[in-house]
Amino acid sequence: MAAYKEPSFSERAARSQQAREKALKKLAEKPKLDEAELARRKAVQAEREAAAAEKSAARKAAIAQAKADKIAAANKPKPTEAELKAARDARYAARKARKK
Repeated sequence: MAAYKEPSFSERAARSQQAREKALKKLAEKPKLDEAELARRKAVQAEREAAAAEKSAARKAAIAQAKADKIAAANKPKPTEAELKAARDARYAARKARKK
């Protein structure tokens, strides 16, 4: 049985050149896209970009709203002791009314 013979550089370069030519020939034989298909693909791409932009804008608006709500909650005055007691008494009265 013959031993494996390592291909030389020139053989590898020749095979590489043949493969490159074969790929280029295959690409040249591929039918070109017609104008309708190109227009359809551009329209689909534009729709995707518009949807992505809309989603991004909605996300940014939601983040801004959350920050505004957080700031508003932080700036809200703390309830006084009397207000806390009134709220507690109202909850107690509502609980008693449900039991009856």
